[in-house]
Amino acid sequence: MSRARADEEEYWHSSKFRAFTFDDDDDELSQLKESKRAVNSLRDIVDDDDDDLERVSWSGEPVGSISWSIKETASSSTSSLEGRDSSLQKGSSSYAALPKQVSSYSLSNLFKGRNKLPSFQSLSDAFSDAGVKNYAPELRRPKAEYKDYSSDWSPKDTVRRMQRGKVCSLERFRSLQDKLMLLDEAVAGHDGNVITAVLIFLKRTLRREILFRELEVRQVALCHLIHFLKETGEQKFLLDLLRFLDRTEEVALSQYREHLNIQDVEKRKEFLKGCIGLPFSAEDSSHIQDHYTLLERQIIIEANDRHLETAGQSEIFRKYPRKASILNMPLVTTLFYSCFYHYTEAEGTFSSPTNLKKTFKIPDKQYVLTALAARAKLRAWDDVDALFTTKNWLGYTKKKAPIGFHRVVEILQRNNAPVQVLQEYVRLVEDVETRLNLATKYKCHDVVIETYRDLKDRIQLTAYKCKVERGSADEEKINNILNN
Repeated sequence: MSRARADEEEYWHSSKFRAFTFDDDDDELSQLKESKRAVNSLRDIVDDDDDDLERVSWSGEPVGSISWSIKETASSSTSSLEGRDSSLQKGSSSYAALPKQVSSYSLSNLFKGRNKLPSFQSLSDAFSDAGVKNYAPELRRPKAEYKDYSSDWSPKDTVRRMQRGKVCSLERFRSLQDKLMLLDEAVAGHDGNVITAVLIFLKRTLRREILFRELEVRQVALCHLIHFLKETGEQKFLLDLLRFLDRTEEVALSQYREHLNIQDVEKRKEFLKGCIGLPFSAEDSSHIQDHYTLLERQIIIEANDRHLETAGQSEIFRKYPRKASILNMPLVTTLFYSCFYHYTEAEGTFSSPTNLKKTFKIPDKQYVLTALAARAKLRAWDDVDALFTTKNWLGYTKKKAPIGFHRVVEILQRNNAPVQVLQEYVRLVEDVETRLNLATKYKCHDVVIETYRDLKDRIQLTAYKCKVERGSADEEKINNILNN
């Protein structure tokens, strides 16, 4: 009997659970540690709905269910609160003191999502209660949820995430090798936005000499950076890059482009004068020289015409007031202005159209088109006629148009030229089909009738008779041709 009692005592003393005592403060701390381990191991319990497994309460006694009462635990620890507070401060600062609130919620219900009252709707709501949070610390979230904020993304993964529009921090790429790998992956992804974003990061974190040297062998990224600098207007950085690459002509063009930001015409003229000596190509140098000369002419013409318009001394300015200033206008616009207001001036004046043509070597086609549009707008038909009339060495006159008379007819028609003027130039169109189409389109009946007569096309002439007005001179002309 005594042997059985001894075995029973040994069995109870050999158990891994110890009974709760009020005498030892360290027992309370060990119970708290063990309770935390039990809470952290509850994932397996949550997934397992088998209630037949043996479970252990806070007091260390095996019970048939995980459910336990916070009220019971609170009452069992009331007498040792003061001692436990002091021991917790010495042992570990991470354990909060157990509150005295009485609750009817069980730990298993909290972690299994079972509620006894409708006020708790979810597991997160259960943990939002201050009293319960002290008893059941929040479980650690899965590591995958923190992956977006981790710093272990490779350059390839980072580029893929940027292509999907996700926020990525590039600050973790600190070494030059990592930054260049990131740039190469961005270029391989063929996404301009990602390439530009990576280039902005490299521009901010690398020295210019290192960045320029690495971009020199990466032409795609280099083109993206040059375009970005032009769009953002970072002129100084762009000039440094182009000088490093020894692109002297691009450097000169970039400096020349700065004239667009100068509003004062006098300062712009002086700036253009300084640009003439820049290392441009031969063709570009002539353009820069013409630009400077044109602006110089425009300043002189604008000053004189403003004075004439204000004084009211010129009839054309009174009849056709100027709608805008001529300053900073293109060469073609300046030529049109000169043909409109100064067509009859002598060649020696700066505002003369012939002076502009000779100074800037304007081709004949461009000059005729511009002068025709200006004089037709003023309905100066005599000037239009003189524009196409030439004399040969025998003194005979002949009309000749370097742009083709079919284009002359179209320009005259857009400016509401009378039918008599249109017919004169429609007759000069050499191609018969084009001439008939234009004459029919613009109702030049005489031209149509004469063309069918020359072609001896009686059928078409008879058909066209139905398109003219009855009893008109055109109908009578058609009848005379048909009867002859």
